[in-house]
Amino acid sequence: MLFKIERVINLFSDIVGYIAAALMLVMLVNVFYDAIMRYLFRSGSIAMQELEWHIFAAVFLLGISYALKEEGHVRVDIIYDGCSPKYKALVNIVGTFIFLVPLAVLIINGSIWFVHEAYISGEISGDPGGLTHRYLIKSVIPLAFICLIISAAGFVLRNIRLYRGLELPPPHGTDKDTL
Repeated sequence: MLFKIERVINLFSDIVGYIAAALMLVMLVNVFYDAIMRYLFRSGSIAMQELEWHIFAAVFLLGISYALKEEGHVRVDIIYDGCSPKYKALVNIVGTFIFLVPLAVLIINGSIWFVHEAYISGEISGDPGGLTHRYLIKSVIPLAFICLIISAAGFVLRNIRLYRGLELPPPHGTDKDTL
């Protein structure tokens, strides 16, 4: 049962990762267009430049969930690498509940009012010709950390299976997709 739940959560994390990847392509096209317009046609758009930063923020924030699912996040490997798989799984579980989840909840709670204020005030860019509806990009902050908590649930479930010995950890330094 836990494995099925983990698979659903991993599918969710993959979808979030695909959205981040698609946004990266949109950002690439946007930067290309902006550079061509600015350097070849001496014409630029403040809105397009701001959109680059907004898309970059969304890619980064949404990519966090996928990075956790793929275990691409940063660790203190100098201590962690020499430990047994069971100990590593325990550290991952405890670390998720002590550090990741409380921080994500704190950011969600702190950013909801931020989005609300931007929406209520009709916040727009301070630059002439900039983007309107700033609440849209600000809403990515709580959304991304909600996705992170969901991905963390899958991460914990996987580490519970590792701790119980129901799954073998991937060999160090190998690509999980080739196993």
